[in-house]
Amino acid sequence: MENDIVKNLSVDSAVKYKRVIIKISGEALASDAGMGIDMHKLDFVCAQIAAVRRMGVEVGIVIGGGNFWRGRQADSKMNRTTADHMGMLATVMNALAIQDRLEQHDIPVRVQTALTITKVAEPYILRKAIRHLEKGRIVIFACGTGNPYFSTDTGAALRSCEIGAEALLLAKNVDGVYDSDPKLNPNAKKFDNLTYMQVISMGLKAMDTTSITMCMDNGIPIIAFSLMEKDSIKRAVCGEQIGTYIGK
Repeated sequence: MENDIVKNLSVDSAVKYKRVIIKISGEALASDAGMGIDMHKLDFVCAQIAAVRRMGVEVGIVIGGGNFWRGRQADSKMNRTTADHMGMLATVMNALAIQDRLEQHDIPVRVQTALTITKVAEPYILRKAIRHLEKGRIVIFACGTGNPYFSTDTGAALRSCEIGAEALLLAKNVDGVYDSDPKLNPNAKKFDNLTYMQVISMGLKAMDTTSITMCMDNGIPIIAFSLMEKDSIKRAVCGEQIGTYIGK
């Protein structure tokens, strides 16, 4: 099966971005209770990713862990570094779940972790990750940057820069970037296009400032869209207007 994937690496003519990082929040996979993994959501997401890979797109995935643990859940007595390391381990559970589902779609996958957990995944090695992508394998990057005080958003921006991604696809629970929380404000305004500096100066919550700055400095566009919209990932890699485009 994997050899067949390697032989069929031609890129569909409709594709605009040939190598991407898809940032998926842990909450996007959560059950209605907000915790754990909803298997129907997992199947829906992985079917989309598999379809994009079959179009010839080289795909890296960065996954959050908020459906299991978020550092801000910790009380004031817990050491921040400890809380963040717990969050990194939560991302590994999500990464393994996505790996399993993608393999059921006959897509070869490798999980690489920024923390060394060799019993379940490869350690993150840049050249090895790029070689996996070139061979048609999806690479899931878990544990964020491997450092406390950095979000998985920063991990997604960092990996995008390192592997030379042509776009960072920010798959969210909402269908783009708004001037306020649309769940709390029914009059919230959605933006179709933003510059990096507008996101920073307006204090918009698309990604943290470190992530936005890193993408700006390296010329990587960010496309924020709803993960649960039909064919949303495919539309994003094909350059269709979807969600919010953040660039120069």
